[in-house]
Amino acid sequence: MQTPDTEHTTTDKPTGDIVTVTLDTPIARAGGKQITEVTLRKPLAGALRGVAMGDLVACKYDAVAQVLPRVSTPMLLKQDIENMDPADLFKLGGEVVGFLLTKEQKAFIPQ
Repeated sequence: MQTPDTEHTTTDKPTGDIVTVTLDTPIARAGGKQITEVTLRKPLAGALRGVAMGDLVACKYDAVAQVLPRVSTPMLLKQDIENMDPADLFKLGGEVVGFLLTKEQKAFIPQ
């Protein structure tokens, strides 16, 4: 589902403050529930508290794992992140980093 200037998927041009990512490997939760998609919202400054911005931009595990629960729906738990497919972790981390770019910086990203 896409709404102009507010939502996109990883296959669309990033335009808004919300992105839905389809996971390559679903996350198993208790009771047989599986998470196949994670919606991320653009973090406000408070959601980045205690995180070194350079570590987040470099997609370092600890920084990404600290921010994801603060900006994800459903909220990813520590054990979800620890057991996540590395490709999915990198994909989610990349989306979070994309939120941190200015409009000018995004203009230089090839479409």
